[in-house]
Amino acid sequence: MSGPLLEVAGLRKDFVSAGRFGRGARSRVAAVSDVSFAVDAGETLALVGESGSGKTTAVRMVLRLIEPDGGTIRFDGVDWLSLPIGELNRQRRKVGVVFQDPATSLDPRMNVEQIVTEPLVIHRVGDRKERRRRAVALLSAVGIPESALERRPVEFSGGQRQRIAIARALSTAPKLLVLDEPISALDVSVRAQVLNLLADLSESSTPRPATLFVGHDLSVVAHVAHRTAVMYLGRIVEEGPTGELFRTPRHPYTALLLASQPRRSPSERRPPEGASVAGEPASAASIPPGCAFHPRCPVATARCREEVPPETGSLAAGGGPRRFACFQPLS
Repeated sequence: MSGPLLEVAGLRKDFVSAGRFGRGARSRVAAVSDVSFAVDAGETLALVGESGSGKTTAVRMVLRLIEPDGGTIRFDGVDWLSLPIGELNRQRRKVGVVFQDPATSLDPRMNVEQIVTEPLVIHRVGDRKERRRRAVALLSAVGIPESALERRPVEFSGGQRQRIAIARALSTAPKLLVLDEPISALDVSVRAQVLNLLADLSESSTPRPATLFVGHDLSVVAHVAHRTAVMYLGRIVEEGPTGELFRTPRHPYTALLLASQPRRSPSERRPPEGASVAGEPASAASIPPGCAFHPRCPVATARCREEVPPETGSLAAGGGPRRFACFQPLS
């Protein structure tokens, strides 16, 4: 296959909300607007932004848990949105997903063996003995003993449940791993363990899966992602190689996110100039005209309040060029 493993172009999703108590005027919420990104095989792309920025909605469209209103998705050389449901379900063998909260993503009625082998059963991979052997190997890889096979999720801690969810996500040897805030529901004491586990498993997998990582903790993103795309009110406002983007943000919103992260010591690098931004994000139901960030931006001009800034740079997987959408980029 030539080109990126996953290529998303012009993705758009609006939700229509009813008035209060189901009465009154209905409003349209632009959850995702003209979002494009690409992920190469073996690469990790992080989608970051404040709550309500549209990153989880974008991922749910990639998974086709919700259908987009516009745009295209190509995965592994296939037009993902044109697949009928039967073929889509067969192709989903190539995708593994770890959701935010294992307490709700694991079926409490199933035991661990059933949970981990369920994708294998659905996709008719192996017989019962082969699936059990696969489950034992995966659980061993994530630090869960074979004796856990007959136990149910409620008998495990949050960190252990997320390890079981990771084993399930890897059961079909996916080409793409989608991680939607995979550690935010866990205790701080186990977050690093789960992150290190994911890194070790990705490195040891042959071939290494591509990863789409959704998060808001930039210290975690710096640890796991080759490239980072920053979302604000449904749009990607900046994207580039993670280290470079964190060192020299071009969009003031990226600088705001970096400035909001706690510094562990006074000697750590201070946020770049232009990072002092006040206020809360607008509602997706009433996005400001022009650049959506202009009410909070310290360098906004009259043009920013009137025109939507076009992207500067180019879209590229594999650690390619930077791109950003700003009339007054930071230097």
